[in-house]
Amino acid sequence: MRFLCSCGHVNDSQRPVDAVVIGGGAAGLFCAATAGARGKSIIVLEHQDRVGKKIAISGGGRCNFTNVNAGPENYLSSQPDFCKSALARYTPWDFLELVERHGIAYHEKKLGQQFCDGSARDIIDMLLQECDAAGVNVRTSVRIDSVSKPDRFRIETSAGTIEALAVIVASGGRSFPKLGATDLGYRIAANFGIRVLECRPGLVPFALDPASLEELGALSGVALPVAIAHRGTRFEEAMLFTHRGISGPAVLQISSFWNPGEPIAVDLLPHLPGDGWMRGQERSVSTPAALLASHWPRRFADTWTARHGTERPISQTSARDLEALTRTVHAWTLTPASTEGYPKAEVTVGGIDPLALSSRTMEARSVPGLYFIGEVVDVTGWLGGYNFQWAWASAHAAGESL
Repeated sequence: MRFLCSCGHVNDSQRPVDAVVIGGGAAGLFCAATAGARGKSIIVLEHQDRVGKKIAISGGGRCNFTNVNAGPENYLSSQPDFCKSALARYTPWDFLELVERHGIAYHEKKLGQQFCDGSARDIIDMLLQECDAAGVNVRTSVRIDSVSKPDRFRIETSAGTIEALAVIVASGGRSFPKLGATDLGYRIAANFGIRVLECRPGLVPFALDPASLEELGALSGVALPVAIAHRGTRFEEAMLFTHRGISGPAVLQISSFWNPGEPIAVDLLPHLPGDGWMRGQERSVSTPAALLASHWPRRFADTWTARHGTERPISQTSARDLEALTRTVHAWTLTPASTEGYPKAEVTVGGIDPLALSSRTMEARSVPGLYFIGEVVDVTGWLGGYNFQWAWASAHAAGESL
C-alpha cells in the first residue's frame, strides 16, 4: 500500500505532481485525501517515522475528533471572521458522516465533544484508507530541506527533489515538540515573504510563583468546578491543582487568551450566588471550613479557609470578615508566573497571518499555489474537538480548490 512506503526517492519521474502536502497530521492527510479524490496527484511528506502522532494522543487516546457545536465564536484569531467560510462549507456533521461511513463507533462525552469508542487509531486508519483509495502517496521519515519556486515549486528533501504545481503546508505549530513539532511552516512562510504573527503556547497549564506554590502545594491533585474569567471571556469547567500550578479544562481554555503578567479571576463556587449566601448562614455554629466542605473537597476547604478565613463559627464572625471571605471565594485573583510552555501546550496560538490567505481556499494571496492549513494558521480553537474541526474544514477548503 502506498502509505507504508518510507524509503527511497519521493518522486519516481521528472513530471511534477499536482501538489505536495507537507505534514502527515490531521489537516495534511485529510487535505490530501480530499484533493486525491478529485483526481489530483498528491504526495504527503511527513518527517516523523509515522503519521498522525498528535492524533494518537488526543482525547486521552480516544481522539475528540470534532465538536458538533463548532462555530466561529469558538475560535481565537487576529481576524475572527476568517474561519467562517471554511467552517460553514465543511461542518462537524460532514465529518461525522465520514466516520460513520467507515463504521467507527463514537459517542458524545460532554459539551458536544465527539470521541471514538475505541482508539484514536481508528481515525488515523480512516484517513490513511481515504488517502489510499484516492491514490495519495504518503511518505514518512522524509526531511524537508527547502521549498522554492523558480517556476514550479521545488521541494528539496532528504530523499530527493520533487517538483509540484502546488504546495500545501500542514506542518502544525510548535506544541508537543516531543512528537516532532517544529517551526517549519513558519519558516516556509517567511521565505516567501508571508507574515507570521507572534506565537505562544495555548491550551496549556499555568505555573505559579514559589510563594503561591508553598501555600497551595498541599492541594496538588485536588480538582473542583470553577469559572475562570479573563478579558471578558469566561469558562466554567474543572480546575486541577498540580505540583507546579493549576491545570484542568477551565485553566487550559483561558490560557489561550492570557498574556504574561496578566491576572485571571477565579470563581471557586460558580453555582452559588455571589452575594449573600454566606451571610445567610450568619447564625450557623459551623465554621467557614465546615460550611465550604459541603461544596468543596475537605482538603481544599481546610487549606483555603486557613489562608483566607477564620476558625471561629460563622455566628461569631463579623459581617466584614464574612464579606472578605466571600470575595476570595467568588473572585480569587491570581497572576500566573508563566505557562508550562510548548512541551505541555495542546496548540499554538498565532501563526500565519490570515490576511495573507484567502479564507475560501487557504491559498496565499501573494504566492499562487502555496496553501497553509490547520494549526500553522492563526486560528486557535477551544478545548474539546474544535481544533480538529478547523483542521478538517481548512483542509477541505484547500483540497477542493486545487
